[in-house]
Amino acid sequence: MTAEPAAEKRVPATATAPALSLRGIRKYWGPKHVLDGVSLDLAHGELTWLGGRNGAGKTTLLRIAGGLIAPDEGDVALEGLHPERDRRAFQSRLGFLSAGNLGLYARLTVIDNLDLFAALDLIPARERPAAVARAVERFDLGELARSRTDRLSTGQRQRVRLAVAFLHNPRVVLLDEPHTSLDDEGLAVLRGAIQRHVDAGGAALWCSPTPEALHVEFDRMYRIDGGALVPEAG
Repeated sequence: MTAEPAAEKRVPATATAPALSLRGIRKYWGPKHVLDGVSLDLAHGELTWLGGRNGAGKTTLLRIAGGLIAPDEGDVALEGLHPERDRRAFQSRLGFLSAGNLGLYARLTVIDNLDLFAALDLIPARERPAAVARAVERFDLGELARSRTDRLSTGQRQRVRLAVAFLHNPRVVLLDEPHTSLDDEGLAVLRGAIQRHVDAGGAALWCSPTPEALHVEFDRMYRIDGGALVPEAG
């Protein structure tokens, strides 16, 4: 297995500083109050589950946490970094997987997609081949590496999308229904990648309607209900 590089953005975990902090998040879509004062900390070295019915606000909260949209009220900080004032440093520490199966360039091969996203992630050119090789190994993409992504199955494309999310060795990964289209083998690959991530001190948030049938052990579990965050029994 390829050795993990020493990443300058890996910050030692402390008991007092969460990896990601959301405080008093409120969001309105027109007259609808989607999120009503949600506060959540993602701890270093932990996997957290976020659930709730369709339309409850899970994806909205993930997008706010990832700095993709701004809350109407409240604060977001990733290892003390603000999503706007410290945008480049914030994004360099963040891995984000959106729901669905979009985001890849159909006519590019798996390797070419990963190399392109490595450049977009601002990984130095000399480090990109090693970063791509680690992603290929971690998500078991070796046999698919030279295939165009529009010729892959939806489950295979999902593994490529996951590889992109973890490609730059982020500190925090936000995963919106990462298990979508994955078979048992793909789920095992995903669980292994997340386990390595949290073992290295990273934080992960797994968003899905329900936790059943995932066969994943979560450190903490929450559900959005009526715009509020409610602890869920494990």
